[in-house]
Amino acid sequence: MSRVARIPVPLVKGVEATLGAGEITVKGPLGTLKQFTTPNVKIEIANGEVSFAAADETREANAMSGTLRALVAGMVQGVSKGFERKLNLVGVGYRAQAQGDKLNLSVGFSHPVVHQMPAGITCTTPTQTEILIKGVDKQRVGQVAAEVRGYRPPEPYKGKGVRYADEVVIIKETKKK
Repeated sequence: MSRVARIPVPLVKGVEATLGAGEITVKGPLGTLKQFTTPNVKIEIANGEVSFAAADETREANAMSGTLRALVAGMVQGVSKGFERKLNLVGVGYRAQAQGDKLNLSVGFSHPVVHQMPAGITCTTPTQTEILIKGVDKQRVGQVAAEVRGYRPPEPYKGKGVRYADEVVIIKETKKK
């Protein structure tokens, strides 16, 4: 059995999980998330926790039991606390401004870049050089942050660009004659 799947997922106060036909639904104060399940993983909801086990002894069932457990743990955290990703803009004249469900970026191009936020994702700019992306779904928050970073990833010589708050950019030395 997967070492990850051995630990049951505790359901936080205010969060409830239901098992449907081929999917598990987690509902909490911040929203509802659904995840498709596979028949080679047994899921049990009892005593305020969700437990996972492989239905048979195959490698696929073992791997999927741990994967589903990790996904459901992320869903429980998402509907109770939510997820956020912080980005910083480094560079002269680089700035960001959130307007409703759009994010306007000035990152050194001749035109401003406008990024449309998908449903369920909110974006705020505490300062002109900070972007805070929040949401319930961990995967979508990370994907939106990666798309925004993709407009101008940090370059290795001056470090200019859009970077994650916890990202370390190693600056290269310039070419010598």
